[in-house]
Amino acid sequence: MSKNFNQERLLQVLVAPQISEKATYLADKNEQVVFIVTPDATKPEIKAAVELLFKVEVKSVQVANLKGKKKRFGRFMGSRSDVRKAFVCLKPGQEINFTEGGAA
Repeated sequence: MSKNFNQERLLQVLVAPQISEKATYLADKNEQVVFIVTPDATKPEIKAAVELLFKVEVKSVQVANLKGKKKRFGRFMGSRSDVRKAFVCLKPGQEINFTEGGAA
């Protein structure tokens, strides 16, 4: 980590891993992992948080802001919340495995 970040802030930056067919394809082909992050997270914060939590080396971070869909709930219009995704590219030989461990 090149900059000093508040450790409490880094623990709150990553909301959840995105586990989908597309995310699995990216993990296999480009050694990338997809995370849902807080809307105000910056690329250096995301990099520092992944390195802190998973003890891996991060090569780069790309970020995408996804707007929430407009949906109908009966006769009322509503919208899903906006989501910010981080595509974290790991250095060669690094891996994050979400399937091992955990309760059955």
